[in-house]
Amino acid sequence: MSFTANPVTPILEARTSTTRYRPGMPVTNDQVIELVRCATLAPSAYNLQNWRFIAVMSDAAKARLCEAAYGQPQVKDAGVTFIVCGTTNAHKSLANALQASVDAEIISPQVQTSWVDAATASHQDNPQLQRDEAFRSASLAAMTLMISAQGMGLASGAMSGFDEQVLRQAFELSDQELPVMLVTVGHGAENNWPQKCRLPVEKVLRFA
Repeated sequence: MSFTANPVTPILEARTSTTRYRPGMPVTNDQVIELVRCATLAPSAYNLQNWRFIAVMSDAAKARLCEAAYGQPQVKDAGVTFIVCGTTNAHKSLANALQASVDAEIISPQVQTSWVDAATASHQDNPQLQRDEAFRSASLAAMTLMISAQGMGLASGAMSGFDEQVLRQAFELSDQELPVMLVTVGHGAENNWPQKCRLPVEKVLRFA
């Protein structure tokens, strides 16, 4: 097998799903901002950018989130836990989301209009599609955030174990914000499992 080495491969191979962190080891505001900036480089249909991020860092906010997350300790021990939300009704603000790409002459005003028209036609009366796209986009952004954290020398872990209604109330989420997952980021403790073994490629790949 001969191909050009992929510089991302070592990051992917080193990443683990971290559940144990060294408490008291902070993640800085600048690191949080950079992680979210990188997360927003993930793809989304029509470039909807239908995601939002809440960086839970204060002790009080961590306590609220820990309650919503069934008391899982990594929420309190990690430097930050991101509540990664997908958003519905994103087609309504798509023209504005695309304007920077028009101004940079990446796409034309005509493309902007055609994408807005297409997204509106497919999404406006289709709440299931809006929800599906929100989950797809938020999941892509969350994975991008975790890869970025690994590249910055930080540990991370994705969490789906939380009570949505408790979380919604604790962080005043709007009806358009769907909490898709939590992503803890911080400095991993020494007693985490290494990356668990994956199925061989031939078990999961089929050429067509």
